[in-house]
Amino acid sequence: MAVPLNTRDRILNAAEELFFQQGISVTGVDRVAATAGVAIVTLYKHFGSKDNLLREVLARRLDNWTQHWDEAIANADTSEERLLAVFDAVETFRAAANPTQWCSFLATASERPAPAAGQEDPVFELIRQDTQMITERLARLAKEAGCPDPATVAAVLLLLYNGVLGSLLRGEPSNPVAHARTAARSIIGTSPAPALTG
Repeated sequence: MAVPLNTRDRILNAAEELFFQQGISVTGVDRVAATAGVAIVTLYKHFGSKDNLLREVLARRLDNWTQHWDEAIANADTSEERLLAVFDAVETFRAAANPTQWCSFLATASERPAPAAGQEDPVFELIRQDTQMITERLARLAKEAGCPDPATVAAVLLLLYNGVLGSLLRGEPSNPVAHARTAARSIIGTSPAPALTG
C-alpha cells in the first residue's frame, strides 16, 4: 500500500504540474491549493509566497536532476560515455519526473526577467546554479575524456542539451536525445576516450 504524500509534497507536486504545463504567471496559488487539496492558508503556512513555492519546486527538481545525472555517470564504462551521460540522464529524469512541457528552468527563465545588477532574486539564483552546475560538470567530464579544448566541447554540448530541451517543447525532431547524442559523438569522436580505472 502506497504511503500517502504529506501536505508539503502534495503542494509541491501540484505546483510543479501546473506551473510547467499551464504556465507560472497564469497559475494562481488558489489553483495550486485546490489541486493539492489544501486550503490557501495551508499553502502560505508552508511556503509563505508564490515565489517561495516556485523556488522550492525548482530546488527539488535540481536535486532530482543531479541525482539522475550522477547515476548516469556512475553507469558509464568509459570517460567518453561519462561525458555523454547527460543525454542518458535527460531520458531517465523525464521518465521519472512529474510531466512538464519542457525544462522547468528554461520555462521559468522565459517568464521571469533576469534581475538588474545589484538586485537579488532567489528564484533566478536557482536558474544560475543549474546553468553553472551543468557547464562546470560538462567541462570537467570533457577534460577527463581527453578533449583538447574542454571548455569549447562543454559549450557545444550545452548547446546540444539546450536544443534537446527546446525540441521537447516544439515536438520535433521526434527523438531529440538520439540526434543530440549522435552530434555529440561527432564532436568528441576525435578525442581520446580512455577507459575508466579503479
